[in-house]
Amino acid sequence: MLEVAVEHKAEFLEMCRLDSVGSTTSEPGCRQFDLLTSDEAPDEVVLFEVYDDKSAFDHHLTTPHYKTFAAAVERLGVKERRVRFLNRHNL
Repeated sequence: MLEVAVEHKAEFLEMCRLDSVGSTTSEPGCRQFDLLTSDEAPDEVVLFEVYDDKSAFDHHLTTPHYKTFAAAVERLGVKERRVRFLNRHNL
């Protein structure tokens, strides 16, 4: 979950979109990358990303599109950034 000032939200969402497109089109280990928002919390953005494994995610952090996104996080003053790693269980 990321918290971004509402006045920067449109630009931030575009940076998220570019990171998502770069991830899903150029990273074989990225299976899903969704951008989620809520009308109830207009300053919150959730990126739901699914990677084959931790090394695929670590590779993601080295890509040019991620570095552009990370620079935008700093430039736009994202206030909070929580990353959680979850394990998928087949039911």
